Amino acid sequence: MGARSSKITAQNNRSDGHLLEYFRNTFIRGGGGTNASNLQGLSATGGVISDYTVGSKVYRAHIFTSSGTFNVTDPGGYGDTVDYLVVAGGGGGGGNTAGGGGAGGYRTNVTGSPGDHTTSATFSVSVSPYTVTVGGGGVGGANETAGSDGNDSVFGSITSLKGGGGGARTPGSNPINPGRAGGSGGGGTGAETGATPGGASTSVTTPSPWPGPATQGKAGGAGSPDPQPAAGGGGGGAGGVGADAARGGTYGGNGGNGLPNTITGTDTTYAGGGGGGCHPPAPGSSGGSGGTGGGGVGGPPGTDGSSAIYSTGSGGGGGSGSRTGGSGGSGIVVVRYQIGQLTANAKATGGAISYYSGMTIHTFTGSGTFATAPNWSAATVEYVVIAGGGSGAALFGGGGAGGYRIGTTPIGAHPVSTSIQVGAGGAGPSNDGGGARISPGQNGTPSYFGTPITAAAGGGGGSGPNVAGTAGGSGGGGSDWAGTGASGGAGNTPPTSPSQGNPGGTGSGSNAGGGGGGGAGGAGAAGSAPSAGNGGVGVQLPGTFRDPVSTVGAPGPGGPTYWVAGGGGGGSYTGSTPGSAGGSGGGPGGPYAGAGPGGANANNSGVDAFENTGSGGGAGTRTSASVHGGAGGSGIVLIAYPT
Repeated sequence: MGARSSKITAQNNRSDGHLLEYFRNTFIRGGGGTNASNLQGLSATGGVISDYTVGSKVYRAHIFTSSGTFNVTDPGGYGDTVDYLVVAGGGGGGGNTAGGGGAGGYRTNVTGSPGDHTTSATFSVSVSPYTVTVGGGGVGGANETAGSDGNDSVFGSITSLKGGGGGARTPGSNPINPGRAGGSGGGGTGAETGATPGGASTSVTTPSPWPGPATQGKAGGAGSPDPQPAAGGGGGGAGGVGADAARGGTYGGNGGNGLPNTITGTDTTYAGGGGGGCHPPAPGSSGGSGGTGGGGVGGPPGTDGSSAIYSTGSGGGGGSGSRTGGSGGSGIVVVRYQIGQLTANAKATGGAISYYSGMTIHTFTGSGTFATAPNWSAATVEYVVIAGGGSGAALFGGGGAGGYRIGTTPIGAHPVSTSIQVGAGGAGPSNDGGGARISPGQNGTPSYFGTPITAAAGGGGGSGPNVAGTAGGSGGGGSDWAGTGASGGAGNTPPTSPSQGNPGGTGSGSNAGGGGGGGAGGAGAAGSAPSAGNGGVGVQLPGTFRDPVSTVGAPGPGGPTYWVAGGGGGGSYTGSTPGSAGGSGGGPGGPYAGAGPGGANANNSGVDAFENTGSGGGAGTRTSASVHGGAGGSGIVLIAYPT
């Protein structure tokens, strides 16, 4: 959810159509039931809303996968305490026989949660806004470069620390990049002259203002020494230490396991460590597995480490040999409180369930299953399916938005079970500053509501010299280079459905900058001296899904929120064009729709798109330093039917 800002709406008339109001109408005002409480629950805005029951208690969870505001507007009658889960961004895996990234710090006060990072202390709130910061995942290291740390996540006074990056190997000497300390530590790298230790789980010696244990995660595992082949250790997870690499280096160490939590209404595991990478020459060698909860897999021979699952705070896998490590997963913040005392039954299960304006809405921010319940009565559902956006190139071309599909479809009589896939955004490519610097953007992943209703992945941006953007739901922007700029990728227009997006813009060809990625609402702009092209505009979600307390999407040119699927901005050609600037994400005047802007000055990387917007990432600039393209935003699937 691109919860960059929250729309604050007065709740005094209690007519917002959400779960508590619906059951008041049903059970108290002549509906025939007798099991509803007359108490009014706390009122707040921000994030994506999930309403669910545990026994006779009705809870509301606010799920933040991007930074925003949890704004309390009414204290309600069930007390002023809330439950929370705060997970920081995971560390990136290192490059070259490297350690896996450590998971982001994990903190919660949900009663009964396993692990030693839980407190029984209550957290009280007042009528006030509370800042929510969701830490991004660290970027995977290129050859001989350690993975970068993740970023802290914060809810009010509760801070979870960034996951440590995985170590990287420097041939011919003791590695200078051991696993980095963090919420959970990154794995150490394999070495020619000795093992390198994993990073420690950062000790918090002063618990205040955190009211619980000082621990947030576990340490990373050690890399293995020679005789070759060496291998990297696994990154630490919230629930277990990263494993040491097998002595002799045949296998990378497994990432430490994460921990499960039920705060969203679904039992989900978070904060797994990334697996360590291996050294290619060993027969049968393999990378370490990622820890439960979304840790990336360590690279097998000749392979990059895989990226962690977004919104889990897990670590990226270490790269094998001279390959790149996987990126860490972004973190998550969830806040929950009681809103009623009754038994509530939705007509279907799956995703985060909320109620707005007479409709029941299922919001899938990750893959799952939409399954009808025995009381199913809706004949038709309305849907929005948005694929993962493409990443910006390390040099020039902005990433295209994921395909955008809306419509209605019939659902048969119960039981009906439909698979939902929410596509990941393309990983941001690294640029080591040498050679031709041709690290193109990567495509996103398709999303679908049952395979007939599939949104195509966003196209990655093209990189220099003269590499075209990739076609997709919306196409990636083309690269810039002296001479003729490369074209943008085509938008996807299947013959059996309306267009899902638009093409990317063409690179300038005059040392100005790359083209912007296409958006669902418009094509990416071409690069034109002295600046790179802006990304294409996104679109606003249909009115059915514009719930004022659930900030799905991101701000756009026509409103404060609900905008999705914007194109990433192109990166500028710095150094020879005075006044050059990177393209704006999601159209001129942005960034809009959660799309990433392009790099504007020398040594600037492209900016990542917001999770669950399907927008494209911004591109990096032409430079001699190490930069990277911005990652594409993951997609989202929304389903609605009459309550």
